[in-house]
Amino acid sequence: MPDQPSSVAAVVLAGGSGTRVGGAGNKVFLPVAGRTMITLSLATFSALPEIGPVVLVVRREDADLAAGVLDRELGHEVEVVTGGSTRQESELAALRQLADRIHAGSIDTVLIHDGARPFAGPALVREVLRVARESGGAVPGLPRDDLAAEGPGGSGIAGPAPAGLVAVQTPQGFSAATLLAAYEQAAREGFAGTDTASCIQRFAPSVPIRWVAGEARNFKITYPHDLVVADEMARRTRKV
Repeated sequence: MPDQPSSVAAVVLAGGSGTRVGGAGNKVFLPVAGRTMITLSLATFSALPEIGPVVLVVRREDADLAAGVLDRELGHEVEVVTGGSTRQESELAALRQLADRIHAGSIDTVLIHDGARPFAGPALVREVLRVARESGGAVPGLPRDDLAAEGPGGSGIAGPAPAGLVAVQTPQGFSAATLLAAYEQAAREGFAGTDTASCIQRFAPSVPIRWVAGEARNFKITYPHDLVVADEMARRTRKV
């Protein structure tokens, strides 16, 4: 009997800019060790048999660039959609791309990932998926003990930050139907969250969101030095 199609979809967001990293265009299309940054994430998701459709969300002005990169560098099919002016709108565009399959029950879980985090490993993706399917929501992160609390009105350091703070990463995984419904309601009410989990917390508060241990290598490329670190990491990994 042939294998059944996977009921998991992955969404990779590529709607950012290159302002802080020093690029003239979208940073996810910058090179990392000879490959375009965005293809590193896409290749990770596409190679996992647990994952079915992979959706790439791009800015309208990057559509032709994305098509060329995918044609040259990726040997897997990727669905490309145009995002909105905010992260919230871009995630909703991806979910609407998948909506018919979510309503039909052929997609039960969605993972949403930031394309500026090119080194999320297969083990992390699988653990987020496992926990999301068990509980309804899963978010990876790393504990932070190097933060301080700011005083009133920015008056200085008031003391150590509360214990238990976590630096959130992606991919974040959620029940597909719950996620789609939450984002449609957010659109109707004009709500814009800081990340995917915040939308679920606002419109599906009964869904437990469990923390999954993140990976130090799964950092977000934001500044010029991050590109240097990413380039070296990619080259070192390739030699292993």
